[in-house]
Amino acid sequence: MKILVVEDEQHIAGFIRKGLESAGFCVDVSNDGDDGYHLATTQPYDVIVLDIMLPGRDGLSILDNLRKAKNAVPVIILTARTTLDERLQGLNLGADDYLTKPFYIEELIARIHALIRRAGGAAQSMLQIADLTVNLLTREVQRGGRKIDLTAREFNLLEYLMRSPGRVLSRSQVLEHVWGYYFDPGTNLVDVNVQRLRKKLSDEGRQSPLIETVRGMGYKISDE
Repeated sequence: MKILVVEDEQHIAGFIRKGLESAGFCVDVSNDGDDGYHLATTQPYDVIVLDIMLPGRDGLSILDNLRKAKNAVPVIILTARTTLDERLQGLNLGADDYLTKPFYIEELIARIHALIRRAGGAAQSMLQIADLTVNLLTREVQRGGRKIDLTAREFNLLEYLMRSPGRVLSRSQVLEHVWGYYFDPGTNLVDVNVQRLRKKLSDEGRQSPLIETVRGMGYKISDE
C-alpha cells in the first residue's frame, strides 16, 4: 500500500516515514505544499497524510482542490493546533480523519488501516490467486493452508504482483513501486528478491510456477 506524507518539518516526516515503512507501507514524502499537490494529482496513493501548515500551498487548499477534482483518496490531516474550527474546516472540506501533534505512530498506522478498510471494503482486504491468499490487514500469507513468513519488502513485492495478475511488470516498475526508485540502479535487487519469494512460496508438486519470468521484460504472477 502506497502512502503520501506531506509534512514540512523534516524530523516529523522522517519519523512518520520510518514508522510506516517498518509497518510495510511504501512511502513518498514531500516537504512542500506545491510538490505534495503535484504528487497527489499525478501518482496513485492509498492514503495521503497531510499537514495543514506547509510552505507553498497549505494543506487545506490541497485537500479542497483534490475534492473539487473528484479525487476521493482518503486523507488524514495533521495539525499542531487543537482548535475545533480548524479540525471542522478540514473535515468539512472532505478530510477522512485527523490527528493532532504530537501523536503515536501506532495510532497513525491504525487509522490508515481503518481508512483502507472503509475505502475498499472487506473484500479488498484479501487477495487470492489459486491456493495463495494474502490478508492485507494482518499481513498474513498462506499457500495451500501453509503459513508463510515474509519480510516487509517481500510482502510488498508479492502484493504488487498479485494486484495485477497476468500482467507483466518490468523491473523498473517493481523498483519504483516497491523500493521507491525512479531509475534503474543497475543492480539485481528485483531478481534476488523474486528468487527469495519464489523459494518461500514453493512451487514443489505444482505443474507451473506461480511467479513467471518473462524473458527480457520482467515478471508476472499467474492468473490461472
